[in-house]
Amino acid sequence: MNGNSSFLGIRITLLAALVVLLGVACGCSSQADNKAVLAAPPGGVLLQGAGATFPSPLYKEWFTAYHADHPKTLITYDVVGSGEGIRRFLGENLKKEDERVDFGASDAALRDDQLVEVPKGALMLPVTAGSVVLAYNLPDFEGELKLSRRAYAGIFLGEIKYWNDPLIAKSNPGVKLPRLTIARVVRQEGSGTTYAFTRHLDAINEEWRARYGPAILVNWPGDAMRATGNEGVAGRIKQSVGSIGYVNFDFARKIGLKVATLENKEGNYIRPSVSAGTTALAGAQMPENLRVFVPDPPGADAYPIVTFTWILLYKNYPDSAKATAVRDLFHWCLTDGQKYSADLGYMPLPPNVAQKALSALDGITPQK
Repeated sequence: MNGNSSFLGIRITLLAALVVLLGVACGCSSQADNKAVLAAPPGGVLLQGAGATFPSPLYKEWFTAYHADHPKTLITYDVVGSGEGIRRFLGENLKKEDERVDFGASDAALRDDQLVEVPKGALMLPVTAGSVVLAYNLPDFEGELKLSRRAYAGIFLGEIKYWNDPLIAKSNPGVKLPRLTIARVVRQEGSGTTYAFTRHLDAINEEWRARYGPAILVNWPGDAMRATGNEGVAGRIKQSVGSIGYVNFDFARKIGLKVATLENKEGNYIRPSVSAGTTALAGAQMPENLRVFVPDPPGADAYPIVTFTWILLYKNYPDSAKATAVRDLFHWCLTDGQKYSADLGYMPLPPNVAQKALSALDGITPQK
């Protein structure tokens, strides 16, 4: 090895070490490999989580801010998708020790049969809510693209294949649409974002209901491009002319994707926004198990595709320090943490929902 190669090797080693140290200092991580070098601060607690990509920008903000004010609590969060987050939370076929988590995260609340798999009980806490948008790439298209319920259901059923289809043109009078093949971009892995979107399609379209229903993983009809995570879908849309896909509002906004204005239950066309999403959730009645979906919200100004997203917690933790750290972290997320939501495109929880989630936190105890 010559001198330059040796120097380069030293620089790479130092850079890798710096990356690891930065991961520790910020109190959060999206890389599973970092967890192997992390440990609880002296006299403190390490909390490890994994799951949904949909709320991950907000979780990163939360966990970094919380660690800065509570340096004895270090939090890692692996952004692996809702399906994988649920698997790790339930402890199903764990491949290695670092897959174990103290909390999971999912945009699809656990079913009753999944809840009973947790020996000493589990809690689902709604902690924020967001909008699923239809982002698209039509570089020569100017103005606002409107999609009716029939049109976007038809696109994802694989029935509408070109951008100048009469059903799309009907909602966009006077606009020249290209004779361009529609390329759908969908999630590759089990995804809560997919669940929220397909639950909406299930509510508005009989054919979707009969063929697919709501699901975290879909065998999409026809040809569809698949990508991992909200970030992966957003990136694929940005690179692919003629594409359309479903992503979290913040991911689309962050990289400057165009998003469609969608027809809601009242027949009005609504652009995605925090206020339109908040309107959609205003009437949600949260049951005692904290599992509620709003697949087709009423209201003249309601954006049509919204979802709560949940943190999955155990009712019992191995020691009092971890139980206390979990309760304190998510108490902060449900109170002070809500002020971070709107700037990142999420909706702060309605007060009645936040209060029910806070009450549920009291059920967390150390194992006996």
